[in-house]
Amino acid sequence: MVINYLNSKKPYLNPEFNLQMMVDDLNISRHKLSQVINRSQNKNFYKLMNEYRVKEVKEKLANKKYKSLTVLGIAYESGFNSKTTFNRIFKEETGMTPTEYIKTL
Repeated sequence: MVINYLNSKKPYLNPEFNLQMMVDDLNISRHKLSQVINRSQNKNFYKLMNEYRVKEVKEKLANKKYKSLTVLGIAYESGFNSKTTFNRIFKEETGMTPTEYIKTL
């Protein structure tokens, strides 16, 4: 349910997206949703959103359609709202800085 929702609606592209918004969209209690995410994904809501945002950044970096955008522009389009947070989360998720990652493409 959660993964299908994330893949089809891509709500994480909104930098303001939060757990309450997902609760409202899925019409489920906050406690139940947190439980579902924690048990099925072994992570909390914010870790899950950041994983999806990094995945989005990686897909856009590999797509020629986005070549006119800067890495930071792509990060903002992917739901990040700060350069510092983006760089930290990207490195945590991939083990590389965005610049190092681009060199592997």
